[in-house]
Amino acid sequence: MLTSMSMSAWLLRPWVKPLVLAIALLPLAGWIWGIVANSLGPNPAEALLRGTGIWTLRLLIVTLAITPLRVWTGLPALARWRRMLGLTAFAYALLHFLAYAWLDMGFELAAIVRDLDKRPFALVGFAAFVGLVPLALTSFNRAIRALGAARWQALHQLVWPVIGLGLLHLLWMRAAKHRYDEVSIYAAIVVVLIAARLLKGSTVAWIKVRRPQHRT
Repeated sequence: MLTSMSMSAWLLRPWVKPLVLAIALLPLAGWIWGIVANSLGPNPAEALLRGTGIWTLRLLIVTLAITPLRVWTGLPALARWRRMLGLTAFAYALLHFLAYAWLDMGFELAAIVRDLDKRPFALVGFAAFVGLVPLALTSFNRAIRALGAARWQALHQLVWPVIGLGLLHLLWMRAAKHRYDEVSIYAAIVVVLIAARLLKGSTVAWIKVRRPQHRT
């Protein structure tokens, strides 16, 4: 039976992180194969657009789940995956935007602006993508040092409204076909993650209040 210490040692092995990245990139490999084999269905553009969008949301949720999972399982090695998975989520978001801008809009800026003005769900999705850009650009140690830990942490709180916009974007997309089951699952997971974060903050605050003050 694996103990927490032995599991942490296993997670720190050099090949584990590339394996996790390879798993996260499996959907992309599937789409590339689908394009080569012409097996993406009758509407390949829609398959790519929807696929990249849903995997952006899934990987964002997985990234946000890393910290509570690390605490609950006692496996600090999980933190090694957070930046990698977050950047992979951004890569999928970039592919999603490019699929929209190219396959739907033909890279016509005027058409994109008109579409964002006409379709609120597209505007919400674009706002979520824009919110991810500064997070991806500041995901490196040099940016953390330049901003300072406090400002960097404050900036990266932006991920919560971003994921909220992503959920709203998906909800709007599914509403036309009255398919809310998948959105409900993702929303429930995000609520649990927010609750875990709030509970952690309350616990820390309670410990600080209850901690005895040593007189000098």
